[in-house]
Amino acid sequence: MNITKLNTEQRNPKTMEVDLMTTEEIITIINQEDAIVPNAIAREIPHIVKVVDEITDSFKKGGRLIYVGAGTSGRLGIIDASECPPTYGTDPEMVVGIIAGGKEAMTEAVEGAEDDSEQGRQDVADIHLSDRDVLVGIAASGRTPYTIGALQYGNEVGAVTVAVACTKDSEMGRIAKYTIAPITGPEVVTGSTRMKAGTAQKLVLNMLTTASMIKLGKVYGNLMVDVQMTNEKLFKRAENIVKMATGASDEEAQTALKEQNHNTKAAILQILTGLKGEAAARLLKKHNGYLREAIAEYHTK
Repeated sequence: MNITKLNTEQRNPKTMEVDLMTTEEIITIINQEDAIVPNAIAREIPHIVKVVDEITDSFKKGGRLIYVGAGTSGRLGIIDASECPPTYGTDPEMVVGIIAGGKEAMTEAVEGAEDDSEQGRQDVADIHLSDRDVLVGIAASGRTPYTIGALQYGNEVGAVTVAVACTKDSEMGRIAKYTIAPITGPEVVTGSTRMKAGTAQKLVLNMLTTASMIKLGKVYGNLMVDVQMTNEKLFKRAENIVKMATGASDEEAQTALKEQNHNTKAAILQILTGLKGEAAARLLKKHNGYLREAIAEYHTK
């Protein structure tokens, strides 16, 4: 395939003489081009909605969200996956990122890795991809052999397959069950898809995990009530979350968190209902961690 036919590889007529621009002109044109991204994503919202619902259903069945990609795309998947455990208290195996070339490729290019479709198949097979999982292939061009191999294997085992690309009618899109394709157009620097395309991919991945975690009850109001307290900043954040959710004082929030073994949801439930110790945890468990449902049941008794 002639990659120059891809919109991500075409020359941007607005930047044909970018090398002659002043610093301010360069920054201004980058900013103007970046502003294209949100509208490109807005046009894909109906597809994103369907994928979020598939991811949520998968999680409820004990399945996983698997990101797979090469280069910038693979790195973005790993970044999104790695943020889920501290933010939403998920098991590290619940959202997984796989990159062509392995861990080494996170910080440097691994020659030829993205061209190996068989390795793409093997890498998702190695994590025992199954029909309970959602596999999201990420590639600005929509044609990366490594990612295509992974998606093909995903179809074979019955996983829900998704292509996130920035080109129309991509090869990945023809393989996957769902396609999310924000068309961001030619880059400021021709072919540098870590720019607009990368930004679009990052925003889409943010939506996939954030929306699915909200639907799993890991957000109360707009508070991340499953935050994991792994450092001093997050301990303070949990305390503030309890205070914002309940109107409690510093001392009341600290006491509830301590009595509930630093479970933010249980601490909130304790303050709002008066339930102590295991009673709060049991009510939460009954409602699969949905705090709002637990509060509602208590107040309807």
